[in-house]
Amino acid sequence: MKLSLVSKHAIVCGGTDGIGKSTAELLAGSGCEVTLVARNQEKLEMVKSSLPIDHGQDHRVVCADFNEPDGLKEKINVHIDSLGKVVDILVNNSGGPHGGPMIEADEDEFRLAFERLLICNQVMAKAVFQGMKKKGSGRIINIISTSVNQVIPGLGVSNTIRGSVAQWGKTLALELGQYGICVNNVLPGYTTTARLEELAKGKAKKLGISPNDVYNQWEKNTSLKRLGSPEEIANTILFLASDESGYVTGHNISVDGGRFGA
Repeated sequence: MKLSLVSKHAIVCGGTDGIGKSTAELLAGSGCEVTLVARNQEKLEMVKSSLPIDHGQDHRVVCADFNEPDGLKEKINVHIDSLGKVVDILVNNSGGPHGGPMIEADEDEFRLAFERLLICNQVMAKAVFQGMKKKGSGRIINIISTSVNQVIPGLGVSNTIRGSVAQWGKTLALELGQYGICVNNVLPGYTTTARLEELAKGKAKKLGISPNDVYNQWEKNTSLKRLGSPEEIANTILFLASDESGYVTGHNISVDGGRFGA
């Protein structure tokens, strides 16, 4: 089944790397017009220039820092006002906090992660809501983590805040369904991104082993015995962004290779 997003517009947060970049590429390849949101202007322009334009799309960028919710709010509202069209799809996606035991974390680490991962999601959802409501349809897809189902050792702050984001998304689905807006959470497992590389190096250093040993351990804790790719996560996001997912909302959808261990 080939999914078409021709004539739709999507905002993809964290769209210059990893899962966000793969999502933007896949959505654009399905005919969608994409706005990339991230904090590095050079990388934004580079990714934008590489996105497919087979259907005459006019891809755009917004340079904003998810550590500064007020600045994000101002920039995204200006951008949406300038679009002159409804945003049909919102993909919330931003980097997680540093690893470490929760009991050792400073209180400010929780505040920063909460702002980056939940408050900014709220900013983005409010920015697109009125247009989706008026149109009578929309998709909000939150990229979170498989830690929502099973906590990951050494990621205390992340486990805590991502659980909150999942409940936020499910509550939003309950509230917005009456307007034809579907809200779902995608929970990636161990996926080959820069974030995973950072976590592997940190865990390896702590345990006195190599990063490859860490990767092997993670692979053994999945049914498929391998790590996932950003493209595999993006395929699930593509379906959730499409009209074909119109009766799917309020779910935590794991894309983790059958993860059963830490």
